[in-house]
Amino acid sequence: MLLSLIILYVISLVYVAMVERFRSYATIIAFQGWILLGIALLRLHTLNWVELSFVILETLIFKAIIVPAILMRVIKQTKINRINTSGRSQFNSLMLSFAALVASAITTYYVADSSVHMIFFGVALYALLSGLILIVLRSRIFTHIVGFLVIENGVFLFSMAIGVEMPMLINAAIMLDILMSVLMLGMFMAKVDSQIHTDNSDSLTHVKD
Repeated sequence: MLLSLIILYVISLVYVAMVERFRSYATIIAFQGWILLGIALLRLHTLNWVELSFVILETLIFKAIIVPAILMRVIKQTKINRINTSGRSQFNSLMLSFAALVASAITTYYVADSSVHMIFFGVALYALLSGLILIVLRSRIFTHIVGFLVIENGVFLFSMAIGVEMPMLINAAIMLDILMSVLMLGMFMAKVDSQIHTDNSDSLTHVKD
């Protein structure tokens, strides 16, 4: 079951390199949140109930519900629908994603450590690289936010790699996750709000850095 969830998570990372529509990005972030919830339940079941409850509540409420809801609200407010990109750009993004997957697998193989769950390590590294690719290749600030969220999910998986042995590391990763997500989404909403009061409604579709 755990391996199936990890495979689904990897597929979601490949898919994020292919999509154009902003609603698809929000759906992927929500999907990843539910996957991370399932992984947390299966991976951290040996933790005491207080720590496990904290992880589950943060993953369920924040990653799977609140953040995707905020992204959908931003999409409705700005009326942005998709990235204006070419098929070649999508192909390049997909090729870079596959290259990142191969690089993550090779790195995981060479840094193998018995104290670290290497599957989580490899997938987490792939998530970090996927988020960076999204940020570098896309110009819209919305996709940059999604890229940062993908990176934060990767950090969460990194903490999972050794979380059973070091539960405080997971708590620290979660707090950092919440802080950074709130700051980024807050900055983005402030930028959207400043655009929403302009006379030209078409400017809402061109919110950039």
